Amino acid sequence: MARDSCLARVTAGVAVGGAIGGAVGAVYGTYEAIRYKVPGILKIRYIGQTTLGSAAIFGLFLGAGSLIHCGKSY
Repeated sequence: MARDSCLARVTAGVAVGGAIGGAVGAVYGTYEAIRYKVPGILKIRYIGQTTLGSAAIFGLFLGAGSLIHCGKSY
């Protein structure tokens, strides 16, 4: 498989998007859990849900953007 293939670009886009989305989701989830005073162990669950949801959505969009951009040649 070529190093600059379309699949490699899309995979890299999904991975980078997931990492950035996960980091932002963890920060935002922690902020909201503290702000809304989520009780006890539910904080961990809430932060995890926010982190995974944000990572999935941002990874999906960055992967789709990479796929659209993959067909263009300059």
